[in-house]
Parts: sequence; C-alpha cells; structure tokens
Amino acid sequence: MNFATKLLHGSTTLDPATGASSVPIYQASTFHQADLEQPGAFDYARSGNPTRQALEEAIAALEGGERGFAFASGMAAISGVFMLFSAGDHIVVAEDVYGGTYRFLTRVLSRMGIEVTFVDTTSLEAVQAAITPATKGLYLETPSNPTLKVTDLEAVCRIAKRHDLLVIVDNTFLTPYYQRPLEWGADVVVHSATKFIGGHSDVVAGLAVTRSASLGEQLYLIQNGIGAVLGVQDCWLVMRGLKTLKARLDVSSRSAGQIACWLTQHPAVEKVYYTGLPEHEGHLVQERQSSGHGAVLSFDVGSKERAKQVLHNARLPLVAVSLGAVESILSYPAMMSHAAMPQEERESRGITDGLIRLSVGLEDVEDLLADLAQALHDLPPVELDTEAKKTFSRA
Repeated sequence: MNFATKLLHGSTTLDPATGASSVPIYQASTFHQADLEQPGAFDYARSGNPTRQALEEAIAALEGGERGFAFASGMAAISGVFMLFSAGDHIVVAEDVYGGTYRFLTRVLSRMGIEVTFVDTTSLEAVQAAITPATKGLYLETPSNPTLKVTDLEAVCRIAKRHDLLVIVDNTFLTPYYQRPLEWGADVVVHSATKFIGGHSDVVAGLAVTRSASLGEQLYLIQNGIGAVLGVQDCWLVMRGLKTLKARLDVSSRSAGQIACWLTQHPAVEKVYYTGLPEHEGHLVQERQSSGHGAVLSFDVGSKERAKQVLHNARLPLVAVSLGAVESILSYPAMMSHAAMPQEERESRGITDGLIRLSVGLEDVEDLLADLAQALHDLPPVELDTEAKKTFSRA
C-alpha cells in the first residue's frame, strides 16, 4: 500500500473485536488472567495495552521497523533510547540538536558516566574524527532544529556501521511521510509525536521505532522498567492525528515553500533557512534522501529587538513553543526551544538572537504572507555584504 492508504487502513483503523471504525480506548490498568499457565497478551497497562499497541504497530509499519514504542513525551522517548548506552560509553551527537536533548545529554546523561561529543554531522570528516574506541552510538537530527542543517544519512550510517555504532535519528520534522531513516541504515528513529504526527496541539507524546526485533526487546525492557508510557487517551488522540498526516503535510509544506521564497526577497530578513530553497547547502542531499522538505523554516531578522517586534506584530500564528500543528506557530529559539543551551553554544550553532522559527499550519497561504508582511513592515532593511547577498539569494 502507498503511504496515504497505510495511514487509513493500518492497525489504527478497525477494532478487531467489534469492527468499530477506530481502535477504542481501553481504559484499564490491569487485565484478568483466566489461566495462570497460559497468561493473556496483556497483564498490566504499563507493560502493554491494546490501544497503545495499535499506535506502536502503526508507527513501526510506517517507519519500516520491527518494533514501535509510545512514550509519555518526545523527551521520554529520546531519554529512553539513550538508556541503551552504559557507563563508559561515548556518543557522537549532532551539534545543533533540540535544546531539551542538549539539556538531557549535558546535565543528566553526563552524571551516568556516558560521554558526549557534539559535532557538525554535515561534515563526514568531523564525524569520523570524533569516533573513539569508546564510541558506541551516533545521534542525528536531520533537518536540524532550528537551522535545518541536513546530514547525509546514507554516508553517516556507512561510517557508523564500519565502527559498529548504533545510529539514532530524530525524525520529528519530516515524519515517516517524507523521510524514513531506517531505510538508509539507521537503527532507531524517535519522534516528538506532539508535533506533526499528533498535529493538533492537544497531546504530548513520543514515539520510537527500532529496526530490529532484538533491539526492540532491549528498548522494551527500558520502557517497561522506567514506566514512561503514553496514556491510552493520548494514544487515541495520536492515532486520530496520524490519519490526516499526509493531507496536513501536503498543504503545510507547500505553503512553507512559498513563504520561504517570499522571505528571501524581503529587505528586513537577513537569512532564511529552508531545505526546499535551491541555495540551501543541504538541498541536494535532502532531495535525495527525503520526499519532501517539510513545513518548518527559520529566518533571521538581525537582532533580538527586531525579532521581538515581529513576534509582537504577528496576528495569525501563535507565538509559542512547539511546532507541527494545524495552526501556524512562531517560536523564538533563543528563549524557547534552545533556552537551555548557553548563549555562546547557541551562537556557535547559528542560533542567534535574531532567529525566528516558523511552523506553517493550514491557514490560507495568502493570509499568512499578508500577516508576515505587516509584521515585518516597520523593520528597516538589514545590511548585507555582497558575498552574503549572493550566498542567500537576496534581491
């Protein structure tokens, strides 16, 4: 089946017991065991629940993996996957990861004797140079949050396999509709399902998928042991959102491309980050390994004061943390998604005080463009040198 058909006719669609048009919410913490010698498939809801199982099977099928897991949040999924490593291990991590991931790695995982090195994973030489005899894993975001750097998944996975490294990819921005990292050699995929998969700003959830059944058994032990499972009502909401994933992303991504092109021509905008722009340094890699460019873009207006003015003037998008919803969302990474990252670390990764992230929703694109135009109207033009103008295709 093609992707759209899988969304509507996979494990989230029908209740096998009654034929109901959606998997019901099994609001039960425990399950009767009629035969102690032959226990049923479910015993205690932390260990398994029919509603959660339907979601887990659905995301595994969409990502092309063997086992899926539904966690209480995106960070619960990410931290659970990092528990696959042990004291003394070393992990190579993409330098511009989500701020919550950075915080967990530097302030929690570091206390467990697990060492992390942040590198620019768009450079294969940097990835190779960071690998030590203690290295056990590689963690990627592509496109990255919020500067949308693109890592060559096939090439990096090839390096990782030569060193027997576990490759983990955060696929939140593109979802399995546009990108399936397991097909390029990754071992684990994680999602903040709060974002595009849920899609309606009404649920907090995380998902993980393993390529192999054996790795799935290891992650199940961690999930069951820690207990950070997704509640059944939230599982149902995520499954409902999943059914419209393709339709939503088709509209939002098309609008994001139009907005990104428009922003490159605006005199008050210093730089635009969107992989769909031909001048984006990762554009060709993105075209090869993904089937779309997604609905998230970032743009730099030059300073905190100018960014605050844009956020204050915008009328249609929410000004909020998070992304991937039916409504457009403007975020300020320096004080929101990456507030946990020290300023010097942020700036070294291009996350400046003038950077704004836009998650494009389902509003009419002409209305969004008009709103951005009025929000940027009072900003004086930025001054770019000749080389910058050429690099960023500014008119």
